[in-house]
Amino acid sequence: MFDAVTIGLGAMIGAGIFAALAPAAAAAGSWLTAGLAIAAVVAYCNATSSARLAARYPASGGTYVYGRERLGDFWGYLAGWAFVVGKTASCAAMALTVGAYAWPGQAHAVAVAAVVALTAVNCVGVQKSAWLTRVIVAVVLAVLAAVVVACLTGDTSGGAGPAFGTGVGAGGVLQAAGLLFFAFAGYARIATLGEEVRDPARTIPRAIPLALGITLIVYAAVAFAALSVLDTGRLAGAAAPLAEAVRAAGVPGLVPVVRVGAAVAAVGSLLALILGVSRTTLAMARDRHLPHALAAVHPRFKVPHRAEIAVGAVVAVAAATVDVRGAIGFSSFGVLVYYAVANAAALTLTAAERRPPRAVPVVGLAGCLLLAFALPVSSVVSGAAVLAVGAAVYGVRRRAGKAA
Repeated sequence: MFDAVTIGLGAMIGAGIFAALAPAAAAAGSWLTAGLAIAAVVAYCNATSSARLAARYPASGGTYVYGRERLGDFWGYLAGWAFVVGKTASCAAMALTVGAYAWPGQAHAVAVAAVVALTAVNCVGVQKSAWLTRVIVAVVLAVLAAVVVACLTGDTSGGAGPAFGTGVGAGGVLQAAGLLFFAFAGYARIATLGEEVRDPARTIPRAIPLALGITLIVYAAVAFAALSVLDTGRLAGAAAPLAEAVRAAGVPGLVPVVRVGAAVAAVGSLLALILGVSRTTLAMARDRHLPHALAAVHPRFKVPHRAEIAVGAVVAVAAATVDVRGAIGFSSFGVLVYYAVANAAALTLTAAERRPPRAVPVVGLAGCLLLAFALPVSSVVSGAAVLAVGAAVYGVRRRAGKAA
């Protein structure tokens, strides 16, 4: 239980606070907290639906498995495809965050090195990955606590405060929620490890909402603190928003600590992201939606080592070429589609299968679709195009299979 929660925290906290806060502030202005609240509601619905499905299907693959079993082969495939491509973009974004904070002048080189190192860690087993993530989460939570204390006890004259503002339409708030959803999506890492969690029917449904609840508390505290010392314009324009916040609070000595904490957080997020993408790749390879060679499991370490290496290689290439903020939007679109399928699958559960209250998957499904299409136009267009390519490949393979 502790390790499962820790892996979820490592994915969510690292991705959200240091990567999504600034673009969300640019979209929502001082309605940032409203966007955070909407993202949290959608994430809660998704977490509840995912937890019930994970208890019913404790296998590697997450919504890829749920969609296939409850809705049909195509919907499972679409969910898996959306997850793999969306989270590959997330991995690249987190790798570049490591580079930007650790060594800004060589961000791409550091990003590639981080991907190689963490892929190696994942290849020697989930227990070692969970141990490393536990250390990372402890360090990051300590740094974030220091940021909150510094902002709330420092100079608050430059902040707009966390109250709602004017001049931003509903579209901006929804776009911020979609971008902030990127920060909440880490609980999927828990569900995708279904075959490697002890007593998954009991552990996964408890670990997912617990990790989500802790993350929401942390996000709310940090957003409140940052807005107390920075107006939304400065927050939106900051390359390192929390470092800018502690500087504005009159505690410049804390800036290097925040930079180290950001790099460590991104490492933790990247570690968990690669772990999750490789498990969905494993499940899809078993069903031959991806090359079957990727379904191999190492006889000693009991991990899908070929899938790990393949994912690591693709992420390393992406980390050398992509833009961080663009990757966040692209990733959010793919992951929201993934959870839309999860909620649709949860709607088919029966009372005997411990289905959630019907309003939960209904709100989750509607919320995912609404937030997906509220994202920046470039993210929607590129995300939809990649999903269309995946669907076309599926159709071609199906026709070829029938012909054979």
